[in-house]
Amino acid sequence: MVGNPKKASRIVINLAAAVIVVAGLRAASALLVPFLLAIFLAILCATPLRWLREKGVPTALAALMILITILALAVVVGGLIGTTLVEFTRSIPTYDASFRVQEAALVRWLNGLGIEVSRGLLSDYLDASVLFGLLGNLLASLGQVLTNGALILLTMVFILLEMSGFPAKMRVAFGESDASEAQSNFAEVAVNIRRYVALKTVISLGTGIGIAIWLTILGVDYAILWGLLAFLLNYIPNIGSIIAAIPAVLLAWLSAGLGTAALAAGGYLVVNVIMANIIEPRVIGYGIGLSTLVVFISLIFWGWVLGPVGMLLSVPITVIFRIVLETDESTRWIAVLLGSERRLST
Repeated sequence: MVGNPKKASRIVINLAAAVIVVAGLRAASALLVPFLLAIFLAILCATPLRWLREKGVPTALAALMILITILALAVVVGGLIGTTLVEFTRSIPTYDASFRVQEAALVRWLNGLGIEVSRGLLSDYLDASVLFGLLGNLLASLGQVLTNGALILLTMVFILLEMSGFPAKMRVAFGESDASEAQSNFAEVAVNIRRYVALKTVISLGTGIGIAIWLTILGVDYAILWGLLAFLLNYIPNIGSIIAAIPAVLLAWLSAGLGTAALAAGGYLVVNVIMANIIEPRVIGYGIGLSTLVVFISLIFWGWVLGPVGMLLSVPITVIFRIVLETDESTRWIAVLLGSERRLST
């Protein structure tokens, strides 16, 4: 009985410390997010950097080649999205007129069901000016992303340049045994993150292609853009695909009517049920050693702490915490709870 108060006090102190740390992370999210993204990209780029160095390419030149490749991909994707956004902006007046027609049809249908609504049911809240305002906000956000993108890529390059000499610094600073353990843990983190990104990319690619094909069959405008959006937002676990469906279904309603919108929504539902609810939880969860519930909770938690980027990085961050917790016997039980059932048998 004497030890219970001490144990309870220790638990309370640990919880208080955790709350303070989380509050600090949330307050410093503007500084942490670019740095975390840079680390994430550096881990992904470590493999091609190592391959280039094995081929005799100097480290600085290899890092520059990787940077140029990333910028080229960003230009291609950004150019595709930018061109489509310009075309979409020019078509807004047409969609605005279609919106009035569809709104009138919706009001008549609701009135036919005995639900009395006014003709301005939707137009009081949605019009072309609102869409233009959203577009302006989007462009402002893209400018901010580009500004942060330069900092992120620059930080990533410096991290890549430091990687070659980092093991030697670890051995001198912490000794051979501790440095070896730290390198082993880092290697496991890197392997899990690369495995996660590879699995997620394959699943996201399948989701994007399936959506693009279905919307093309339905005749929805900008089907390739919506497929690309589904591919990109699918990297955000659980809710990314739902967010990607909203503009495509809305456009299907404006351009082709409620029936086509329902078919488009049904296509999103089928693809996401198969990919996000059947294939992904098993493949991703087992592949990186996290339970499906932990993947979902980590999405909510890190999204709250770090914002939208926290949702994107939620799984890699949780993987890092699981591996770190495994290194200490006093916290190993937490790592076991975070892990998948498959890890219990290994």
